[in-house]
Amino acid sequence: MVIARVLGPHGVRGELKCAVITDMPQRFATTRTVYLGPAHQPFRVQRARVQGHRVLLQLEGITTRDQAERWRNALVEVPRAERAALPKDTYYWQDVIGLSVVTEEGERLGAVREILRTGANDVYVVGTDTGELLLPAIKDVIRRIDLERGEMVVHLLEGMR
Repeated sequence: MVIARVLGPHGVRGELKCAVITDMPQRFATTRTVYLGPAHQPFRVQRARVQGHRVLLQLEGITTRDQAERWRNALVEVPRAERAALPKDTYYWQDVIGLSVVTEEGERLGAVREILRTGANDVYVVGTDTGELLLPAIKDVIRRIDLERGEMVVHLLEGMR
């Protein structure tokens, strides 16, 4: 699970400046190991300092600016088993993307392709046979999300088609 992306080195002692991707930046205080890059190379976290939408990570084995530079743009990940528990009716985006979307009547509409963050609520972008369908993530529209079945049950309001 991606929690940050390395922006580049910070200072000369190998610290990584990262963009926070998680909605729970407090998790960095307890994260002991992170995995970098496509090979998921493990690194023990020596220190993490959250600064707004950024986190500065000092990782064991990365001690110079040149070593830190090598990880620019790398994703910072943790195992799915270490995901923080979410409140009821709250889901990780990566669990929602790909869900099959069906109406309460059983009509298959498509699958969630993307999630847009707006000011009021998220919007699910559903790929359909005829294009895209935008569904606001509100209780009047999203009736149920069943991760085990891989399904989102929706009620289409008038004018949504």
